[in-house]
Parts: sequence; structure tokens; C-alpha cells
Amino acid sequence: MTIDILTIFPEMFDSVLNASILGRARQAGLIEIEATDIRPFSASKHKNTDDYPFGGGAGMLMMAQPIADCMKAVCEKRGVPCLSNLEPHESAGVKRIYLSPRGVPLTQKLAQELSQEEHLILLCGHYEGVDQRVLDKYIDLEVSIGDYVLTGGELGAMVIADCVARLIPGVLGSEESPQDESFSDAGLLEYPQYTRPREFEGMTVPEVLLNGDHAKIAAWRREQAILATAQRRPDLLKTAGLTEKEKQALLRDRS
Repeated sequence: MTIDILTIFPEMFDSVLNASILGRARQAGLIEIEATDIRPFSASKHKNTDDYPFGGGAGMLMMAQPIADCMKAVCEKRGVPCLSNLEPHESAGVKRIYLSPRGVPLTQKLAQELSQEEHLILLCGHYEGVDQRVLDKYIDLEVSIGDYVLTGGELGAMVIADCVARLIPGVLGSEESPQDESFSDAGLLEYPQYTRPREFEGMTVPEVLLNGDHAKIAAWRREQAILATAQRRPDLLKTAGLTEKEKQALLRDRS
């Protein structure tokens, strides 16, 4: 997979893209991620990328021209279409995304869908946002990482890159890891986990995890995942696919 990030602050990505799992995945050639500076594409004398919004209002707005020219250059370099209003078969494999508080929420399901794309282009807005004409012509999807407002889309782009990259085969050490954690296909939060020592400050590891009975361990982990979800994110239980037996057990625990 290739992820291109369009931003006016490319330096923000240096440490994130070169460290930990993302850094190793890039070195191994499993994923290519590059941040491109929008500023050099500005046609203005001082290479500014923002201006006052028509109609007035607080703050500045990112101009259409620098973003559009940056998008065109990146798409030409990668050999992919840059317009959003293409037929599905013409733009297959590339998804152009704008990080926006008004976008659809980033969920694990969406991350899994995005991980199937060959190429993601992430546009980071700043100031009060970007000229709507850029979104209309060059963006396929607006995505929000939460119900709050940040100073720019860079942190959101980092979150999407990390969230999506770890779902690509080979990026994580174990192929089971993405399916066996919070917000996985089971729709439940992750169960508690423990490592050595067996006793720590008077607290011991649950005995079921020490007996080597994998069926009992799997049953305990699912039970604990259901309980954690019920306590912390009960809204997720609606789509978690609980059996009737599990539903009845949960009702007994709550009573």
C-alpha cells in the first residue's frame, strides 16, 4: 500500500513515520508513506496557502489552487487519477480523503475497508478548513477521528496511517493480532491480558490462563471481553453477535 499525505507541515511526520511498527514496515517495503509539502505549489509570490474567506468570518481558509496543484503532482507521480468524480472502475484502488471534524467517524470497520485500497491520499486541512471546491472536485471521503476540533489534520492523518497500516499483512508480527483485539470482527473490547511475573504486588494471574487448556482460555477471554464491553461500551453489544446463552449470563451479572 501507498499512503500520500498532503500537508503544510511535513516535518510533523518525520518521527512518527520512522519509528516503531510504521518505521519497520516502511523499511521492509510493506508500505510506502510520504508527506508532501503543499506550500511549494502555491502560485502566490510569498507561497502562502491561506486567505480570508468570502462572506467574512473568523480565521483564514486554505486556498484551492495550492492544494489542487499538489494533488495533481502527487497523482501524476503515482500514476493514479486525481479527480473524485470518476466512475468507480476508473478510480478503483485509490481513495482521496480529507481529515475533517464533519467527516464520517473513523472506526475499525472503516480502517479495514481502507486497508483494502492500493493507495490512500490524505489531505490535512488547517486554519478554518479548505476551499469547498477542492473537496468537491478532488476528495472522495471526509473522515473524522473524533468529536473534537484540532488545529490541523496532521494528527488525524497519523492516526489513519497507523490504524490502516497495522492491518496490512506482515506489518504486525502475528497475523492473529488484528482479529483478536478491541473493535475486531467480534465487535467487543479486548479481554484483560497478563505477563510475568505470576504475582505482582499481591495480585495474581487468573488460574485459567496457567492451565494450558486452550478451550477454557478462549471461553474465559470471550466472557471477559463481553463484561468489559458491557461496562465500558455497552453500545457495542448491539452488534456484537452474542449468543442467547451469553445474553442471559450478562443479564444475570447485571442483576
